[in-house]
Amino acid sequence: MKAWIPLTLVFALGTAATAHATCTYPRSPDAPPDGNTATKDQMIAAKHDFDRYNGEMNSYLDCLNLEMDAAPKDLTKLTPDEKKKADQAAKVLVQKHNAAVDELQAVVGRFNEQLKIFKAKQK
Repeated sequence: MKAWIPLTLVFALGTAATAHATCTYPRSPDAPPDGNTATKDQMIAAKHDFDRYNGEMNSYLDCLNLEMDAAPKDLTKLTPDEKKKADQAAKVLVQKHNAAVDELQAVVGRFNEQLKIFKAKQK
């Protein structure tokens, strides 16, 4: 049973190191095609690009969540300077997360608007 302790420690440290990996912000897709003039193939290609972006953005948000989860929970053991840095780092992560969610909603919203126009034109 004692043999598991070092192995568990190595796993925990490896996980913590991974959690502090740099999260890569995804590239936003090009503007969606105009729903009034786009072909079906153009809309399908755009959908695939926006699906890729949505998946990459969700991975980015998951990465930020891992970083937030890896932050120290018990700030009472930190010096005032360390606590200030931890608070600031947490605020930055929350700001990045919120900005990413806002952009994701805006970018996908623009595609959905054009898709709605395209579908209305098809009727």
